[in-house]
Amino acid sequence: MNENRIESEVQQAIPEEKEEILQNFEQFKDYLGDKVAKGEKLGMSEETLAKYAEKVGDYLAAKEDPRNREEKLLQELWQLGDQEQRHHLAHMLVRLAQSTN
Repeated sequence: MNENRIESEVQQAIPEEKEEILQNFEQFKDYLGDKVAKGEKLGMSEETLAKYAEKVGDYLAAKEDPRNREEKLLQELWQLGDQEQRHHLAHMLVRLAQSTN
């Protein structure tokens, strides 16, 4: 999955659904959990899922304003981290999403 496809998929989300997902951190975690579970069913490794999570994190940090304090913290950590640190944070987000299912 390339960066343009990820951006396209995020932008194509129904605006109300996207707003609902991003408004509440628990709903955001549930949404991520569902996407990670689908990726795992397709045979994706944690590393592959983390690479996709990195691309989504880049998109969200650049294009979306945080809507709650948890998203604000994630955005600040994302912006402060270098590429390797962002990759580690993406792995942690994948694991967080896995724990929601």
